[in-house]
Amino acid sequence: MISRRDFLQTSMAATAILGASSYGEWGRLAAQQALTQDQLLQFETFGNVSLIHVTDIHAQMKPIFFREPSINIGVGDNKGHVPHVTGADFRKLYGIEDGSPSHYALTSGDFTALAKGYGRVGGLDRVATVINAIRAERPDALLLDGGDTWHGSYTCYHTEGQDMVNVMNALGPDAMTFHWEFTLGSERVNEIVEGLPFAALGQNIFDAEWDEPAELFPPYKFFERGGVKIAVIGQAFPYMPIANPGWMFPEYAFGIRDEHMQEMVNEVRSQGAELVVCLSHNGFDVDKKMAGIVTGIDVILSGHTHDALPEPVLVGDTIIVASGSNGKFVSRVDLDVRDGRMMGFRHKLIPIFSDVIAPDAEMSALIDEQRAPYLDQLSEVIGQTDSLLYRRGNFNGTWDDLICDALISEREADIALSPGVRWGPSILPGQGITREDIWNVTSMTYGAAYRTGMTGEFLHVVLEDVADNLFNPDPYYQQGGDMVRTGGLGYRIDITKPQGSRITDLVLLKTGEAIDPAKTYQVAGWASVNEGTEGPMIWDVVENHIRNRGTVSVDPNNSVQVVGA
Repeated sequence: MISRRDFLQTSMAATAILGASSYGEWGRLAAQQALTQDQLLQFETFGNVSLIHVTDIHAQMKPIFFREPSINIGVGDNKGHVPHVTGADFRKLYGIEDGSPSHYALTSGDFTALAKGYGRVGGLDRVATVINAIRAERPDALLLDGGDTWHGSYTCYHTEGQDMVNVMNALGPDAMTFHWEFTLGSERVNEIVEGLPFAALGQNIFDAEWDEPAELFPPYKFFERGGVKIAVIGQAFPYMPIANPGWMFPEYAFGIRDEHMQEMVNEVRSQGAELVVCLSHNGFDVDKKMAGIVTGIDVILSGHTHDALPEPVLVGDTIIVASGSNGKFVSRVDLDVRDGRMMGFRHKLIPIFSDVIAPDAEMSALIDEQRAPYLDQLSEVIGQTDSLLYRRGNFNGTWDDLICDALISEREADIALSPGVRWGPSILPGQGITREDIWNVTSMTYGAAYRTGMTGEFLHVVLEDVADNLFNPDPYYQQGGDMVRTGGLGYRIDITKPQGSRITDLVLLKTGEAIDPAKTYQVAGWASVNEGTEGPMIWDVVENHIRNRGTVSVDPNNSVQVVGA
């Protein structure tokens, strides 16, 4: 008799993936405009329950270019395991053919050339088409939004998230959880959540004063689908007051709260839940650790770290699904649930090739309606780029380098610091840079560009602190994004060392001199979590810099030497 775990592992072999098994014959069809929507959506309906997962959209309503990371370093037990495999190694792992749609969608190599062939990705009107097609096959499919939805664009900033609320309400999710949404401020978040037509979940969102679950964010919700009683438990980003300004949401506390998660799983099981789904914004490595601690979760829909994986990862009896970011992918998971247990599944990570998938007309009209009042501002071309501009990776991307260059030149600084955030579309060489493009990589509610004096000793402390957030071998201590981006400053980092010993050989690039711990340097940065930070807004700083230069070129950045990866 086959065990449940063996059955699950066997079902993984039959999973529809974005690798050789589902893309092998496609080759370069999309570039030849021969790839069809039907091929992208092809899926053999399985079992009795369907889950649809989107996450980390970051307010990107229109098609974009988005380059996946070329470096994603894993540490501790996660070293060498997905999602910490990139490029050719990733393609080899999943049997992905060079130059194929999978190559373009899932890795960074030859990005510019492949982007010119395959075109843009995403667009919520295309996402709507995919979701509608799945619902046509499985009308009671659950649509679940992993958060980072009401953040990341010009229109989202100026409407305080209302543009995305309107569009997502039309898309019709059944539940969501949260992260960057809270940077709208708790008053605005509360106002939106009170009017949502779907569940706003977070078992780890607590009342800070009373240290008890916040009433506005229930821990879970039950759904009846396919004759199955399903419990969806929400898991918001655990480290809100560390990674983002706590003064914006002082009445709320977060944390991973494993013990409470276990209580919630036990509670829903005691109430008859036959399938338990965790809608998570932990980040992938944190989800893996949590899956090994909390028992009874069947599926974790993972968000926050923007990973796009063509197969779920199995931890014990729990499958973990990663669905990318920026509206670039939609995950479909079909499950066979019998006698109160998940017996098998099929999965497909569906790439949203916007030149292949037809836009949904109603959603297109709604998106255009949200953007109409701002169209002149959005579309104004500020300058051109000779370089591929991208952000995504453990260290500086070219967008980050450009932002650091702008901070140094416009704020007359020696050194620039830019946050290691993961969101932000890419721009191809030769493209015009619009105001919308600039906002897509800078939009946040605390975007003041400060200028201050920092000693060399303090700079070292800052770099060590951020490095530990990224490279601590225990995922539960990885509390931020990627490494802070630096301009005008070089250093060496040994990721195998303990906190306080990773960063050495700090150099001021303009002179080539070693950073003096006792000397004070003029440092410009943005996105400080401190209340009352003063300075021009970062999007204005970057716009002025690009406008003054007309055409920007970003040289390769070799200022950070990474050891131990």
